[in-house]
Amino acid sequence: MPLFSSPSSKCFWITLIVFSLSYYLLIAKSTTLQTSPPPPKPCNKNPYKQLNLVLNKNGSVRRGPVPPESPPAPDPNLPTKVLSKDLPINKSKGTWARIYLPRETLDQNSKLPLLVFFHGGGFIFLSASSTIFHEFCFNMANDVVAVVASIEYRLAPEHRLPAAYEDAVEALHWIKTNQEEDDWLRYYADLSNVFLVGSSAGGNIAYNAGLRLVATGSGYDLGIPKIQGLILIQPYFGGTQMTGSEMRLANEPHLSLCNNYALWELSLPVGADRDHEYCNPTVGDGPKKIEMIRRLGWRVLVTGCGGDPLVDRQMELVKVMEMKGVKVVGHFRAGDYHGVQDTDPFKAKQLYEVVKNFISAFPS
Repeated sequence: MPLFSSPSSKCFWITLIVFSLSYYLLIAKSTTLQTSPPPPKPCNKNPYKQLNLVLNKNGSVRRGPVPPESPPAPDPNLPTKVLSKDLPINKSKGTWARIYLPRETLDQNSKLPLLVFFHGGGFIFLSASSTIFHEFCFNMANDVVAVVASIEYRLAPEHRLPAAYEDAVEALHWIKTNQEEDDWLRYYADLSNVFLVGSSAGGNIAYNAGLRLVATGSGYDLGIPKIQGLILIQPYFGGTQMTGSEMRLANEPHLSLCNNYALWELSLPVGADRDHEYCNPTVGDGPKKIEMIRRLGWRVLVTGCGGDPLVDRQMELVKVMEMKGVKVVGHFRAGDYHGVQDTDPFKAKQLYEVVKNFISAFPS
């Protein structure tokens, strides 16, 4: 059943109230869990072996077999609902974008929202061409009815954070400057109605890239498209103090505690711990930076689920944003697991409906 039965403002806010009640019930439950479970045992396995990684002496890693990848489909004569093509951003860095365009748009004069998407993979794995993300963006463009630009960014540990954030910001400048050179961006993408979207580590990238823009004043700069907000899908955050959901789900197979720690160790700047600003948005100047999001008037959607070890951190971010006056919507479900939308088409379709109604409830 769709989350919203109508895109009207009235129905949206009625639904939001219902889900807000569920959200606060989840917070109450989560707060209780923080002191209930015993701390998990220290990691006594080799997380790098579990992740199929071999550490090299020069700081790089040898990854396992490359997961399935899919090519773009730019030919309008192909019988596909969504066209896609790859465009280079920075050849020296190996960054590029895969643009997705709903076929129905070819026969319309109006422009569509632009969703700039950053894929997951713990900052270490996968690509914009990985089949799971290609299909996710294909279906998101079709169901949300939007142009999607999926960004290929540099991976850690060869390129530790903030490299991915820098690539994200560069991609936004590239979209603005290449608008006139690419027909799809020029004719079909509304660059005054742009959202930064990311799942898991990509949600972290969307968030931190957004902060970099507002901190440098680029949030007001004509050198980038006009960003309306952030859509953070199970965003990947952490910290040195364990949360209740991390203790409760320490051995959850989709994102175990030991593997989670290993990914952060390889992604953060050398010597940094998980209370670094890139990992934990609630420490240091993090809350002050959130105030800049409020001043820009960006809207934020944060999604999560009760079976994700990171759900407490996601709900805490929503709570801080609410305290700072940000226009934020927290959408949390019971059950499921981290990355469920990448493997379960039904859950992904539900998510697209949430995203579509979030965008349409706040027209540019």
